[in-house]
Amino acid sequence: MLNKSKYTEFIKSEAKRLGFLSCGISKAGFLEEDAHRLEHWLNKQMNGQMSYMENNFDKRLNPTLLVDGAKSVVSLLLNYFPSEMQNTESYKISKYAYGQDYHFVIKEKLKELLFSIQESIGEVTGRAFVDSAPVLDKAWAAKSGLGWIGKNSNLLTQKVGSFYFIAELVIDLDLDYDTATTDHCGSCTACIDSCPTEAIVSPYVVDGSKCISYFTIELKENIPDEMKGKFNDWVFGCDVCQDVCPWNRFSKPHNEPLFNATPELLSMSKKEWREITEEVFNSLFKSSPIKRSKYQRFKNNISFMDK
Repeated sequence: MLNKSKYTEFIKSEAKRLGFLSCGISKAGFLEEDAHRLEHWLNKQMNGQMSYMENNFDKRLNPTLLVDGAKSVVSLLLNYFPSEMQNTESYKISKYAYGQDYHFVIKEKLKELLFSIQESIGEVTGRAFVDSAPVLDKAWAAKSGLGWIGKNSNLLTQKVGSFYFIAELVIDLDLDYDTATTDHCGSCTACIDSCPTEAIVSPYVVDGSKCISYFTIELKENIPDEMKGKFNDWVFGCDVCQDVCPWNRFSKPHNEPLFNATPELLSMSKKEWREITEEVFNSLFKSSPIKRSKYQRFKNNISFMDK
């Protein structure tokens, strides 16, 4: 028992050293409640063209199917709230995409965390997950006491709001487990009332196929004409439901240099965005999540705003 507590304390202190905002730990197993919610969401086709959400249903709900002998899910939050925002007269991109691609930044930190665990504790097997494998990040983070899932379906915390990435380390090591926190959304409906496309169809339920992020990143064909005039200049992702959340008054700027935006990105005008060449796009976004969008797709998003 002493070792279990000692190991847990070590992992949390290492997570802090690596710059993570917080760390919570849950016992690996089947997420029964979330299974019903996910099944209902998929049956309603709220995933739109995101067919990958239908794949690996069992693995998505049970990390022991992803890591042999998995005993613990270590959930981690990494802040991305910027100290400087884009030019307010510009087309808008989600704050998470201001800097370098978070997948690579966080994966490196998780590799280092796993290496530290193996070096200090011994033979521990595990896998790192950053939003690119069938793991229900928000469900595990909530189960680990890192926050609650709000009415906009984002993980919220009282101390720092919701502008952070969620990642996991699934390992075959028994640890002390945290308990879930309580919901603090209360009677607030700011996110529901402010969603430009009414994607939050009811408290805690987001129709992914109606979300601006879906239309500007995931949708393979042209954005439907009925969405014209509803995007409020968002050309990559959307932060509206987070920007209006009262808990995000407590967001503090991150301290990860790789997430900093270039001055060029922050100052660009609409005219500069409209005239962006493929060469400038590739140079400006070479290490950014925006490169997923591809040049022509990004230009199409901008053109749609001006229709």
